[in-house]
Amino acid sequence: MAKNGNGAIERGREASLERLERFLIALIQRPGAERGQSKRVKLLLWFLKRLSHIYRALVQLRLFLYNKGIFRHHTLGCQVISVGNLTVGGTGKTPVVEIFARELQKGGRKVAILSRGYKKAEPSFGEKLVDRLTFREGRKPPRVVSDGNKLLLDSRMSGDEPYMLASNLSNVAVLVDKDRVKSGRYAINKLGCDTLILDDGFQYLALKSRMQVVLVDRMNPFGNECVLPRGILREPVKNIKRADFIFITKSTGSGDEDLKARIRRLNPKAEIVICAHSARYLKNVYTSEEKDLDFMQGLKVVSLSGIAAPRGFEKEIRARGSELINKERFADHHRYTQQEIIDIINKSKKMGAEAIITTEKDSVRLPRLDRCDVPIYFMRVDIEILSGAKDFHSCIERICIR
Repeated sequence: MAKNGNGAIERGREASLERLERFLIALIQRPGAERGQSKRVKLLLWFLKRLSHIYRALVQLRLFLYNKGIFRHHTLGCQVISVGNLTVGGTGKTPVVEIFARELQKGGRKVAILSRGYKKAEPSFGEKLVDRLTFREGRKPPRVVSDGNKLLLDSRMSGDEPYMLASNLSNVAVLVDKDRVKSGRYAINKLGCDTLILDDGFQYLALKSRMQVVLVDRMNPFGNECVLPRGILREPVKNIKRADFIFITKSTGSGDEDLKARIRRLNPKAEIVICAHSARYLKNVYTSEEKDLDFMQGLKVVSLSGIAAPRGFEKEIRARGSELINKERFADHHRYTQQEIIDIINKSKKMGAEAIITTEKDSVRLPRLDRCDVPIYFMRVDIEILSGAKDFHSCIERICIR
């Protein structure tokens, strides 16, 4: 009984922390979010703004030290392409990493994706301490999610995005380690790779990249223009000048010119690609049955998401003609318990839902179920290049020339 009580307390604490996280993210994501807030919240935002100035100064100092050679860039003697963003979360980076890996592999390259593996299972504090004291930390090999031939780790051990990439890409290795210089060496020496893609690599300056690819979310390009923790920027907007290639993601096909013109002023040399994230089909999480998107027309649906920016996903469900009767939102990278999913299924059934639709990223975190009274599908999303396709394919060809 005590054990069950402790579990309930722990789940309650996690739920409270997630609610706080979602509240803070909503405050820092949009310009003018402080309007109508209480004095306490405004005071908090004032304090976060001060911290923002400090963070910005530290980011620029670090960049200066790398540029001057005081901090060392490592080179590994192979092609290195970095794919990242200026902001935290929600730019649609994983499909872009996937399309780069797929096209480079088709061009004859032996590709490895190097990821930090955000929210993967970590060793205990005691194990980390022993590794540091015995200098074993730098000698431990990276986690190999896929060696290019078979899947070796699950999403808990690798993190959501690396597991998705490893599941969707054949003949592409996926490795996870916070030290991507070490995992890059492993990919070259042990797996025979000659091309490395740094997943979320724009701020990872320790490994020298030949090409910097930066993603900008058309729906929310730079938030409120403040760096963390007052805004969603990891570094000032002006730093986009370091990019060689810029993807404007989540475009609707119109209204991109102002954003493109601003990016062009900040970075006159980069090639710019405009792309949309297009839904392709639905796939049952538990039976692997696939459904055409026409299946969604008139369907009563509950959405389930634990991602940084769920509005675009929910908008897509409505755009496909579904009646969205309820939205179940969790914090980014939330790891679902079996009881949570059972409760959501039961609630959805009572509401008359005909399906629960989630994201592919969420699907890898869903627990196993013996029965599912309301089918759960994930929406498969791919990149569709709307403009700049010629520049993109030219870029791939240049990298693949030996």
